[in-house]
Amino acid sequence: MNVYDVIVKPIITEKGTRIKEEQNKIVLKVAREANKMDVKKAVETIFKVKVKDVATMMFKGKKKRIGVRSGERSDWKKAVVTLKEGQTVEYLEGVK
Repeated sequence: MNVYDVIVKPIITEKGTRIKEEQNKIVLKVAREANKMDVKKAVETIFKVKVKDVATMMFKGKKKRIGVRSGERSDWKKAVVTLKEGQTVEYLEGVK
């Protein structure tokens, strides 16, 4: 798996922004097949930082219904990456 295929997108929420500033952690949506070592390697390669710890969580897709048709969203995986002291990631620089 290519390192650019592991990270799908950053998850930008109030809680994610708060823990980024206070606890030096970033929250990412990652590929479902990716393990902790894949996520660590991808973050270190793409963002050029040192990773201290990675925690991953799986989420089941929600059931949704539009009219009489029903379906289900895809399952997805989230990773909370703790960076080493002094390391920062500025993937939202300039966004307001």
